[in-house]
Amino acid sequence: MNAETAHAAPTGPSRSDIDQTLRAILRDVLGLDQAQVDGFDADTGLFGHLPELDSMAVAGLLTEMEDRLDIVIEDEDVDGEMLETYSGLLAFAEAKVVES
Repeated sequence: MNAETAHAAPTGPSRSDIDQTLRAILRDVLGLDQAQVDGFDADTGLFGHLPELDSMAVAGLLTEMEDRLDIVIEDEDVDGEMLETYSGLLAFAEAKVVES
């Protein structure tokens, strides 16, 4: 790390911003209450664990992620692993934000 990169301005939203946006998306798309979403940790199961997150809800979730995070999600980007836990979905969202 040199002096130039040490003082570079951050580009894009912070991890905390992405986390809060993703929690809001899950709350809004799935109709979850705020307390439940606030309680999500890295190991919280999503697809297959939340009855609200069925295959139809996944499409809405991904569309909202694209809109609110200003990202593009290609069909080949989507797999079961990214939807398995909250940490998987957050890592996916963070990677897509960095790409954009």
